[in-house]
Amino acid sequence: MKSSVIGPRRLRWLLNLYPPLLLQRIRVVEFSEDFRRCRVRLGKSILTRNLYGTTFGGSIYSAADPFFPILYWQILAREGRLLQAWLRASKADFLKPAASALTLDFEISDEKLESARSQLEEKGRAVMTDTVEGIDREGHCCARIELVSILRPPPEGEEPARVF
Repeated sequence: MKSSVIGPRRLRWLLNLYPPLLLQRIRVVEFSEDFRRCRVRLGKSILTRNLYGTTFGGSIYSAADPFFPILYWQILAREGRLLQAWLRASKADFLKPAASALTLDFEISDEKLESARSQLEEKGRAVMTDTVEGIDREGHCCARIELVSILRPPPEGEEPARVF
């Protein structure tokens, strides 16, 4: 079975070329070496503007969508676990119009990671709820997005998550 482990620089490079992110000016700035943290920047452009000249909520949501599942997947793959990691549900609160680029900082705490490991051992899958905020250049929170990730071993006959 193919390994699911990928280095942070290579994954950043691949995601920054991935058309759904690239075309919305979503850029991975960095993954930490241990995949506990990730910084993403959503640029403001004609492609991400709404009718009022601020950033379209769908682009903000897209900037949040894949990153918690990716972080869990890579952390646990380094422990030898072959998993599928999916975004199961989300809730976005748009608090203020985003008139500038946004930065989203994703982080998985020791407690969250221990909860994921524990659920995987006890239930064979883990359901994790995390929150990320979209912060504008002035330091204001423009959006708060709650994301629910599901982590599970691949069903019989299916492959674990692959590296593109």
